[in-house]
Amino acid sequence: MPATVIIGTQWGDEGKGKVTDVFAERVDYVVRYQGGNNAGHTIVIGDERFALTLIPSGVLNPGVTPVIGNGTVVDPSVLLTEMGELTARGVDVSLMRLSANAHLIMPYHRKIDALQERFLGSGQIGTTRRGIGPAYTDKFSRHGIRVQDMFDPKIFREKLEVVLKEKNKILVKLYNQLAMDAETIAEEYLEYGTALAPYVADTSLLLAEALAAGKEVLFEGAQGTLLDIDHGTYPFVTSSSPTAGGATIGAGLGPTAIDRVVGVTKAYISRVGSGPFPTELDDAIGETMVDVGGEYGTVTGRRRRCGWLDAVALRYATRVNGLTDIALTKIDVLSEFDTLKICTAYEADGETYTELPRQHRVLYHCTPIYEELPGWRSDISQAKSIDDLPEAAVRYIERVEQIAGVPVTMVSVGPQRKATLTR
Repeated sequence: MPATVIIGTQWGDEGKGKVTDVFAERVDYVVRYQGGNNAGHTIVIGDERFALTLIPSGVLNPGVTPVIGNGTVVDPSVLLTEMGELTARGVDVSLMRLSANAHLIMPYHRKIDALQERFLGSGQIGTTRRGIGPAYTDKFSRHGIRVQDMFDPKIFREKLEVVLKEKNKILVKLYNQLAMDAETIAEEYLEYGTALAPYVADTSLLLAEALAAGKEVLFEGAQGTLLDIDHGTYPFVTSSSPTAGGATIGAGLGPTAIDRVVGVTKAYISRVGSGPFPTELDDAIGETMVDVGGEYGTVTGRRRRCGWLDAVALRYATRVNGLTDIALTKIDVLSEFDTLKICTAYEADGETYTELPRQHRVLYHCTPIYEELPGWRSDISQAKSIDDLPEAAVRYIERVEQIAGVPVTMVSVGPQRKATLTR
């Protein structure tokens, strides 16, 4: 059976965790294929709220096997803490599997990440300072240390000694920091290896065998399309590929394994950190989106910047991901407004852009061209089906379909798992 990918179509924070959780009720495996603990998913079940950063959202569904694929970068301390916290709340994490090929986030990665951001001053990218970028840098420069290395103390220490010679020169000579001790790090990480050993597997083989046996596999992306290292608003992006194409690489499967790509789209748009944002609202409407939508980062708690839905960006995300359908989230937040707007194009230097500009510098000074739609000004959070929604809300959903060119098959009208309508 082919697999399904759930990805964000914006700058992340679209509600992928909830959508994944809903889908996970009918799948066997949920796979996290990129990123690290720089991204979080918030899920509300009944009166309980769960904030996950590494373990896939499927862990909250009994019987589902959560898989952390080779494309992720893993801070073992964070992973073990998250496992412990879930266990303490009665969530079974025994089925979780971690790729032996996933790269480790090391203490020097976190240190260098924070120092680089600080030294950039006003030019900061806005990283979470959790070592994600430096870990990916080492991975691609072939200086990385992987999960499997924790099970061979000799190899681990040899690799660590080599890489720490370089890192300590950077820390001491460039940033005027104290050098790090290799043996202290080795002892810490070898203990992590012992704790994680029961969960480590060849996850590529595991997933291939599951698909061959007719099991349902769901790929859970972190961040969003516009944060993709290749296809996002570079350099204000993440260090991995959260687009659908990254799923097969980050999980160790071929592209023919996938036949559905669900793009999670917030009914408005937001982003955390620095970078261009054509529809950003620095007014009372933007503040209302933040307050009513609870727009604060799951991982960092940072306030998100908010604005009207961007059709240019949504068309782009549909194309680069090959979306088959859309899950539209947080449409209930729009109940606060009499009139709604959707950006259908940008204008800059006398030129109109209906597709994302080739040069992203245009995004910094362009003027969004809006179309207006009527609001509905009524509480829709208790709706049980699409038929319960006001006509104006249905028209908004239909307009999103027209923009993207693919159907909206799921609509979220609140944070609860049950506040989800299917079409």
